[in-house]
Amino acid sequence: MSQFFQIHPENPQQRLIRQAVEIIRQGGVVVYPTDCAYAIGCHIGDKRALDRIKAIRRLDDKHNFTLVCRDLSELATYAKVDNSAYRLLKQNTPGAYTFILKATPEVPRRLLHPKRRQIGLRVPDNAIALALTEELGEPIMSSSLIMPGDKEPLTDPYDIRDLLQNQVDLVIDGGYCGMEATTVVNMVDDEWFVFREGAGDATPFQN
Repeated sequence: MSQFFQIHPENPQQRLIRQAVEIIRQGGVVVYPTDCAYAIGCHIGDKRALDRIKAIRRLDDKHNFTLVCRDLSELATYAKVDNSAYRLLKQNTPGAYTFILKATPEVPRRLLHPKRRQIGLRVPDNAIALALTEELGEPIMSSSLIMPGDKEPLTDPYDIRDLLQNQVDLVIDGGYCGMEATTVVNMVDDEWFVFREGAGDATPFQN
């Protein structure tokens, strides 16, 4: 039976944030809000938790996971970017974007597409998500909470609890956070392109 925390979307209770992060550190799978939709995440180094997420979402090994970060200070650890790309990232974070970047050796191989060393990075404009990553001190390995057969992510934390209460360790109720996915920008090569238009304004990344 999963735990269910009601956390204030603008002023997260630090006591509950600490408890949530302890669950992540101990190998738990957590559902939490972002600025676009609810995400499902776990500790970056935990293979068992990753496998549980893959089973819940029925993902294959080609799925690219996203590292949800507190800010760009963690960027150089996990991704390779040049100065012009960094400036654009800085101007648009936090925000409703996922950036596909060249991965560094610090990213566990199991998080990557088997044929492409690239990783998604994201800095959400959501107080709960940022509080979790700040307390954790490292990114949360995450994926949008889209169930098998669905095209849209789940949005109601009570529905999420009812559906996944025996499959995840914690559901955080942070209120309604929308159904629109992030705008995905591929910045792996010199020619950047918008892979998917979503909640974030794609204009800064279009030639």
